Amino acid sequence: MRQPFPFSAIVGQDEMKLAMILTAVDPSIGGVLVFGDRGTGKSTAVRALAALLPEITAVEGCPVNSARPADCPEWAGVTSKRTHSIPTPVVDLPLGASEDRVTGALDIERALVDGQKAFQPGLLARANRGYLYIDEVNLLEDHIVDLLLDVAQSGENVVEREGLSIRHAARFVLVGSGNPEEGELRPQLLDRFGLSVDVASPADIAQRVEVLRRREAFENDTAAFMLRWQAEDATIRDQILRARAALKTLRPDEAALSDVAELCMALGSDGVRGELALLKAARAHAAWRDDTAITRTHIRAAAPLALRHRLRRDPLDDAGSGARVRRVIDSVLA
Repeated sequence: MRQPFPFSAIVGQDEMKLAMILTAVDPSIGGVLVFGDRGTGKSTAVRALAALLPEITAVEGCPVNSARPADCPEWAGVTSKRTHSIPTPVVDLPLGASEDRVTGALDIERALVDGQKAFQPGLLARANRGYLYIDEVNLLEDHIVDLLLDVAQSGENVVEREGLSIRHAARFVLVGSGNPEEGELRPQLLDRFGLSVDVASPADIAQRVEVLRRREAFENDTAAFMLRWQAEDATIRDQILRARAALKTLRPDEAALSDVAELCMALGSDGVRGELALLKAARAHAAWRDDTAITRTHIRAAAPLALRHRLRRDPLDDAGSGARVRRVIDSVLA
């Protein structure tokens, strides 16, 4: 199986890479939505980050990647108490996937051959403790969107049909990508993404040339190219691990809490989900930078990512949501 393109070798797209790193530091941020042109490295970045992350410990044979034998569901019938290391799961959710394939369903083969009513896990089980990636997420069927909303809210997949009553953990980082020209995303699902990024094709000739140069080198001699970027990827991996450990000691002070609340109020974001996402992203950014306190520098860096997709549309403002966020940041955090 061909190795993913190295994360550190991706040219430009710094905001997209930062957003993905922040969700790797703190998965509770709520995932990343990447909207933009085709061929801008959206799916490449997702697979590259997952390949870069450290392996996770899982019970041997457990279909939901449980870390401890006690957490593996009884319906799985796993008797092994041993654990092993596996790559961080990255599961693609195809647009045409049926509900049974996503949530899991009755194992027809075992029912016909052995006469047993058994559960066949779906994509949500495989994605537990990893990443669920949806390309063209704005074209996803409504009933699958509703299902994902329920699971994202509870962190648990519940299947109640065909005589089955199954529950299992389904906690994952949801990453969606799409082209806004092909359709809008439902507001309910849009709000579930912690961070949002707009990407575009490089406008600089030198950057485009570097993209071509690196891609050609990767395809012509993959082993040599991977070796060339191995140290940079290892540095990012170590920095993510340090940041995860640092999260436990990073607590926002009153000034940071006030800045976050004032910023969201000035932007008119609905509810408090924006504040929570911004606070978590700013904290992850501080941990990533190896800083000991959450400051306005971190809030400034995280605010466009956490808030641009939560703004109400302004028909009189042609600058776009990103520019509106930056204007308010300059005003509130002057």
